[in-house]
Amino acid sequence: MLPQATLDQAAALLAALRAEGRRLVTAESCTGGLIAAALTHVAGSSDVFERGFVTYSNESKAEALGVDPALIARHGAVSAEVAAAMAAGALAHARADLSVSVTGIAGPGGGSPEKPVGLVWFGVAERGFAPRTVKMIFPGDRPTIRAAAVSFGLFLCTTPKS
Repeated sequence: MLPQATLDQAAALLAALRAEGRRLVTAESCTGGLIAAALTHVAGSSDVFERGFVTYSNESKAEALGVDPALIARHGAVSAEVAAAMAAGALAHARADLSVSVTGIAGPGGGSPEKPVGLVWFGVAERGFAPRTVKMIFPGDRPTIRAAAVSFGLFLCTTPKS
């Protein structure tokens, strides 16, 4: 389902986090758990990958991660604000040091001029640091957009704190 390069990327991330003694949690919407799947494809990942939340609906974002429904109503589920709140919520609800969240529009429908198909917001939260967000617009069809989002989410977990 995921390219070998992405699975190799997940293995490298797990090795790096293991060497640092850190644990990771995911909060996924448009990827539907594919980041967690890439991580758990690697044998022995349980010492680094703490848990994954698949929060596809707005209600699940609120219930599982504590995202304020008013925040979703104000900015939309696909926004920097919600991505940051998802990352912070995942970290708050797990025994992990690092979280990554993803929320986007994978298509083929659901896009608009303001939020086109392919728009994905990522959040990264680390204990002791404010969450940061990154906006990407990936071209392609639904499987291509989702695969690109998985790879980019893994990449964000390797970038420096800020």
